[in-house]
Amino acid sequence: MERYIALLRGINVGGKNKISMPLLKAAFEKIGFLDMVTYINSGNIVFSSDIQDKSELIRKCEAAIVDEFALNIPVTVVSAKDLATTLSNAPEWWNIEKESIHYAIFVISPVTVEEVFAEVGEVKPEYEQISHHGNVIFWSAPRKTFNKARWSKIASSSVNNSVTIRNANTVNKLLQLTSK
Repeated sequence: MERYIALLRGINVGGKNKISMPLLKAAFEKIGFLDMVTYINSGNIVFSSDIQDKSELIRKCEAAIVDEFALNIPVTVVSAKDLATTLSNAPEWWNIEKESIHYAIFVISPVTVEEVFAEVGEVKPEYEQISHHGNVIFWSAPRKTFNKARWSKIASSSVNNSVTIRNANTVNKLLQLTSK
């Protein structure tokens, strides 16, 4: 039995794609996942499963969301072990500076990290820092100049529907919840 985190993209944002976390938890129980914990209202659910094929886990999650909520929501799944490895490989500057915003951008397959970099464009080093490990892009930008950073525009890019973004506090909390 492994611990996983499902990250749903674009739910409960601006009154769109509303999914109640208790109902999401019930939908995941119905498909056989165990030991669920949800975290905040933005589509983060930690669960246990015997299934080790992430593609199959994603298919099951997305199908459950269609069945229960009639919504087509992109989902990515990461194992607790993989998230721990990814965070241990975060750049030394990520999640350090208190006056900066720190995001982990999870790339949703079949899109690749390279495609996201190509679409969003060159980083503006005077306003932001960026690195990646696996399918997670680490990005930090000072709050004062956030809107001048190129990567602050990812939400208006053509790859927006192929990523789901979490702040550093959320990612660290999700990893912590996998051990409960």
